[in-house]
Amino acid sequence: MADEPENETTETPVTDAPEQAPEAATSAPEPADASAGTGDSAPAEPAERLPPKERRRKARSTHTGEARPTRSPEERHAERVAERKTKATRRRTRRLQERAKRTAARAGGAVSASQPLAPVHAQTEGVRKVRQGVVVSDKADKTITVRIDTARRHRRYEKIVRSSSTLHAHDENNDAHEGDTVRVIESRPLSRTKRWRLVDVLERAR
Repeated sequence: MADEPENETTETPVTDAPEQAPEAATSAPEPADASAGTGDSAPAEPAERLPPKERRRKARSTHTGEARPTRSPEERHAERVAERKTKATRRRTRRLQERAKRTAARAGGAVSASQPLAPVHAQTEGVRKVRQGVVVSDKADKTITVRIDTARRHRRYEKIVRSSSTLHAHDENNDAHEGDTVRVIESRPLSRTKRWRLVDVLERAR
């Protein structure tokens, strides 16, 4: 009598365990199926969202093909020449198409043929520099040396800074002499050092 309750207590957990195991086994595949379904759809979306560059990089990383056979320098050079010819042909075709398109647009009334186009580099004369100075030498023929005195205020110390520079000017009639105050204007290069020309004599030397 005392042994029977003990057997009953020992048998009940044994019978309960197999009943719970099938339930867990039957319930486990359902989340697996759900996860499998999500797993199929999840990788497809990022693959479509990847930009082309990333897609090519990923394809290169997963590439398992064989390496290219070794080539001689002559073969590599021939391949480069062929590729350059192909690119040159494409460029030439594209340029011809663009030129034809521009010609068609121009003939369509954008720019009339009777109206000449303005040159890209039109001959325009800028403002020439004019300087006033004192002649320090007139020994050379048709050439004078002019000293240009400048005075400016220093940006930081506010002091008047005086400086001078000399230049050679062309004097066609040898009109200016040493000590004269003259005005010179910028001109084309007339010699190795002459880039200026005499305009007039403002004040004669005493």
